[in-house]
Amino acid sequence: MKMPKKNSNISTGAAILIVIFALLFFVLTGRFFYIQATGKAEGQALAEIAQKKYTRETTIEGQRGTIYDRNGEAIAHDTGAYTVVAILDPDQTKDKDKPKHVVNTEKTAKELAPLLNMKEEELQSLLDKGVKKGSFQVELGPGGRDINNTTKQKIEKLKLPGITFLRDAKRFYPNGVFASHILGYAQKNDEGKIVGKMGIEQVYDKQLTEEDGKVFYQASQNGIKLPDPKESIVPPKNGDNIYLTLDEKIQTFVEDALTNAQKEYDPDNIMAVVANPKTGEILAMSTRPTFNPNVRDITNYRNPIIEDSFELGSTMKIFTLAAAIEEGVYNGEDIYQSGAYKVSEKDAPIRDHNGGNGWGPITFDEGIRRSSNVAIAILANEKLGTERLFNYLEDFGFMKKTGIDLPGEASSKLISKYPRDRVTTAFGQGSAFTPIQQIQAATAIANDGKMMKPYVIEKVVDGTTNKVKKETKPEVVGKPISKQTANEVLDILESVVSEDDGTGKAYAIEGYDVAGKTGTAQIPNPNGGGYLHGHGKNLFSFMGFAPAKDPELVVYVAVQNPNLTSQESGSAPLSMIFNPVMKNSLQALGVKPKETDEEKQKQKSTSSEIKLDSYEGKSVGDVKKELEAKGLTPVIVGEGKSIDDQFPKAAHTVISGEKVFLQTKGTPTMPDITGWSHRDVIRFTEFMNIKVSALDSGFVVTQSIKPGKAVKEGSYLVVELEPPESLSEAVEVKQKEEEVQSKEEQDSSDEKPTEPTD
Repeated sequence: MKMPKKNSNISTGAAILIVIFALLFFVLTGRFFYIQATGKAEGQALAEIAQKKYTRETTIEGQRGTIYDRNGEAIAHDTGAYTVVAILDPDQTKDKDKPKHVVNTEKTAKELAPLLNMKEEELQSLLDKGVKKGSFQVELGPGGRDINNTTKQKIEKLKLPGITFLRDAKRFYPNGVFASHILGYAQKNDEGKIVGKMGIEQVYDKQLTEEDGKVFYQASQNGIKLPDPKESIVPPKNGDNIYLTLDEKIQTFVEDALTNAQKEYDPDNIMAVVANPKTGEILAMSTRPTFNPNVRDITNYRNPIIEDSFELGSTMKIFTLAAAIEEGVYNGEDIYQSGAYKVSEKDAPIRDHNGGNGWGPITFDEGIRRSSNVAIAILANEKLGTERLFNYLEDFGFMKKTGIDLPGEASSKLISKYPRDRVTTAFGQGSAFTPIQQIQAATAIANDGKMMKPYVIEKVVDGTTNKVKKETKPEVVGKPISKQTANEVLDILESVVSEDDGTGKAYAIEGYDVAGKTGTAQIPNPNGGGYLHGHGKNLFSFMGFAPAKDPELVVYVAVQNPNLTSQESGSAPLSMIFNPVMKNSLQALGVKPKETDEEKQKQKSTSSEIKLDSYEGKSVGDVKKELEAKGLTPVIVGEGKSIDDQFPKAAHTVISGEKVFLQTKGTPTMPDITGWSHRDVIRFTEFMNIKVSALDSGFVVTQSIKPGKAVKEGSYLVVELEPPESLSEAVEVKQKEEEVQSKEEQDSSDEKPTEPTD
């Protein structure tokens, strides 16, 4: 049989296909080996593409640095906050009975408006515009940002459909109006980052600012984190923490006193500074007008203590006096004619503040006590000479900035063209200086002649590692006078407060010797044409040192244009600030007051001395009977049955009638201290290791920690004292209150309990 002839076209086609497939095989194989060898395709790294596709990133938020006071109390820090969001998309609601979006914009706006401090119309407009645009959600304006947890809970109780919250953070100032011009404030910018806008927050923004961290991890295509993933973590870097020299308690004393004076006298401005003259540390500083950095209700951006120079008035006489004493040209017993004094025949006379009448021929010591302009003018012009005076003003730091670590420090303005101008500078008129320059100069008076640079930044600490990155040390910036001169100046300034003819009598504080100098400066007319005139149209000031012999504190207070009655002088608002600030600050620092006359008399009236035994471990009842039998007053602290500690200690000698403090085992409790003397209160608080602030003087009439309450170490006790004649009345009132309370408790025991109300 004859075989069919093979088609040549089919053979040719098959051959071509084989060649094509062979070529494809070699191309694909070559491509495979190329990619395997290089890891690239089309010039791109495949591993990098895969990593981007399957790698996820999460932010770890850093924290802005905290600002602390000298004792480690936070006075500016980040805190949790919430942003209110309204869901508008109807598709989010699957069950009409349980809506997940805003159903009624009018009702929602009406109920939210009072909680967000916004107008109802404004809120409804935001919601309606969002609905009209088809927005998924909207934020509810400025009132809906940075709300605290309390407000959040109130909104949640409304159970408004579609209202939810985004977790956020904000800058928080726990004390509100508190050293506001020093701290400044920080707030979010358009990118949502907290940035400093004023004060320390702005100047140290770079150090305070945090850096967020990242977590990189592998995930599946739908975003689910893979098991045992390879994670890469870039840790966050917290902002540096800043510790200030401010003392929270002392700053609070200042703020409270300034607020009270503002309400009482409504002056244009108030300034107050408390400094440690041994170191230059600023312990407190505040002004009025001021603002709350949490709400930024700013009425005054400037800190006049640092940023303004002006005529300081007679507090400048302190330094002219010091210069004259240092040069040996001051004799306090020399006599001069007070009233008026001419620098030259062509000049207008310099007059004393009582209309130029003066007080006749008086000694220079009396002239200082009376704040005589003529006395200082004679010292500056005749005895010292204005050239030497200006050299001393330069030595006292009045010719240049202090360099304090706060922004905007102003320069002084020296008026010295004419001889009369140079003389008036000696008593605080004409030339203008800043209060912080005067504080720096005052440290030399209080610190044996050594002048200390003022500062507010104690240290900067790394917020992540807690290592100190920068620390400020006390710096002596001059020694304009000797220790002997400084002490002599303090003695004379003490007489300004203690003597009947002194202008500083209003600043005497029971229990402490105060040295100081008053000041009354004229205020230039802002419309031109000389100075303002009228009762109270002055800058009244006082520079005080205490204790006078070895000052622990320098306090400067100034009040501009207070509303005074015709019977009041500038000392009224000043003493309202200075006296409680100085007294409470000294007590907060543990500076003990001197014994009062009443306490000394009490000591003299008791003659028998008793040596104490050790009572530790003994029964409370037995010890109480033993002490009472000896004429002593036992004070039981706690509710235990045996004694754990005592004060005074064993072998200590006490006088009949004296209190002996006995702490029992268990939690110590507060005794009733009504009627106690100031000395007894100090002894008790030392024994219990708690802080105390005493208002006024005399004997206790009220106490902030109620009797029977637990007393913790480090607690703060505020007591109000009254003179002896007020004590009996206070005790009677207290007894009546206790009787009424007892009766109410008895009556209430027969009644059924009621539900609490909001």
